[in-house]
Amino acid sequence: MTSEQPGTPESATGTATETGTATYVYAVCRRLDPADLSGLAGLDADFPVRTLPLGPLTAVVQHVPAAGFTEDAWQRRLSDRAELERCARAHHEVVTAAAACGPTVPLALATLYRGDERAQQALSADRDRFAVALARIEGHAEWGVKVSLPATAPEAPQSAPPATSRKGGGPSGGAGRAYLERKRGLHQAREQHHDRALRTAEDIDAALSRLATATRRLRPHTPEMTGERHRLQVLNAAYLVRTVREKELLDAVELLRRRSGAEVEVSGPWVPYSFAGEV
Repeated sequence: MTSEQPGTPESATGTATETGTATYVYAVCRRLDPADLSGLAGLDADFPVRTLPLGPLTAVVQHVPAAGFTEDAWQRRLSDRAELERCARAHHEVVTAAAACGPTVPLALATLYRGDERAQQALSADRDRFAVALARIEGHAEWGVKVSLPATAPEAPQSAPPATSRKGGGPSGGAGRAYLERKRGLHQAREQHHDRALRTAEDIDAALSRLATATRRLRPHTPEMTGERHRLQVLNAAYLVRTVREKELLDAVELLRRRSGAEVEVSGPWVPYSFAGEV
C-alpha cells in the first residue's frame, strides 16, 4: 500500500501543516462511527483518534506533532526498546478497536503523511486495492501457530575416546572402527531427528491449512531468540481462518498436539496483519 516515510511537513498544506502536525494513519476500513474510537489515546493523547473519509472507505487517523515524528525521531524510537514497544502497543490498540467494528486493513507502524489532504490523495489512489483486501478478510481472523520439538542429541559420544596406536597416534584396530561407527551412528541419528522434525512441521501445517482460507509460513525462531536451548522451533505460521471455523482449528491443534508429541502453541484471534495487504 502507498505510504510516506516520516519527514518535515510540507508548507501550506492545510490546517495540519499550519499547526505543526502530521497525519498518522492506523488503518483503512469501511464506514466507521467516530464514536467507536472515543477514549483511545493512540500515539499522542493531545490529539483525538478520528476518521478520515476516502469515498466509500474510511481511514483511521490521528494528528501527531510533526517535529516528534521525523525520520530521525523514528530512528531514535527504533533504538529505544521501551519506546518502540509503547508505539507498537498504541498502534495495535487503535487497529483492534477499528477491527472490532468490521473488516480492517492495518497499515504499517509509522505510516505518516504531510496533512489530511495528502493522506486522502495517497490512500484514495489505492482505494480499489483496499476494497479487495477488505472483502478478502471479512469474517476472518488470523491465528498464529508455533511448533517445537526437542533439540537434537549431543554431537560427541558419551564414552571415552578409544586407545591410540603406537605408530600413528590414532585409534587402534577394532576400537578405532567402533569409535567411528559410533560417530556415524550419532550423525545418522541427528539427520533422522531433523527429518522427523521437518515431516512433523509439514504434517501439522498441511492439516491446519485445510481449515484456512490462506496461510503464511514465517521464519522459525532460533533457540537464541526463544531462549529455549533444548527446544527447536520447526514451524512458525499464520493462518487466515473464518470465524465460524475457529473451534475446528482449536480442536485440530489439540489433536495434532497429542498425535505428534510436539509442543504446539496457538495464539489468536488477531487482526489479520499477515493477510490484509495481500490482494
